[in-house]
Amino acid sequence: MMLEVDNIHTYYGESHALQGLSLKLEAGEIVCLLGRNGAGKSTTLRSIIGLSSPSKGRVIFQGRDITGQPAYRIARQGIGLVPEDRRIFPGLSVRENLEVAQYRRRGSSGQWTIERIFDEYPMLGDLADQDGKTLSGGEQQMLAVARSLMSEPLLLLLDEPNEGLAPVIVQQIGALIDELSKTTTILFTDQSVHFALKYAGRAYILEKGMVVHEAKSQDLINDLDTQHRYLSVA
Repeated sequence: MMLEVDNIHTYYGESHALQGLSLKLEAGEIVCLLGRNGAGKSTTLRSIIGLSSPSKGRVIFQGRDITGQPAYRIARQGIGLVPEDRRIFPGLSVRENLEVAQYRRRGSSGQWTIERIFDEYPMLGDLADQDGKTLSGGEQQMLAVARSLMSEPLLLLLDEPNEGLAPVIVQQIGALIDELSKTTTILFTDQSVHFALKYAGRAYILEKGMVVHEAKSQDLINDLDTQHRYLSVA
């Protein structure tokens, strides 16, 4: 088991954002979180990585209880996060954004070097000396994903990776998720049901901070009643 989230409750002040949420990921899986705005998808990722620590319940990563640990310590154990707003450093070049994220986790293979990033994603190599603030939205997203790889994550969390991107870039992000799935377990959120179910093997649907439905992606594709009920899909 790569990840087990067991009955977590997360609050923002007095707002009860997650209300007993549980999910599991086996190593090598791609799993998506679906739900309307405010359902708790981003909070789930933040709770896993330690940015919004659960007040109850447990987060178990590779058999170790990481609940309540600071985010930097969780990241060093092998969990990477690409936040919805990307959080690249606007005043640093593409190369510098990658350099500051470089971390060799104990036991990691060291496979993700800056040279390999530029080989795998030539677009970033072409932009190596360009400041982050000058990049397009799609280029920033590719850089954010590439930066997360520099810490050699075993589990990668992607929060709305396609938000605001052109269709051609969305296709590139999908191809990237497909490629990364060969070596990395992935949990991601997305507003597009079509995209999410195309690339994920399983899906959890969230509503009001709880899991209300779990299914294999192919089963959910064919389950229009559930899509209409929880996702407002026409």
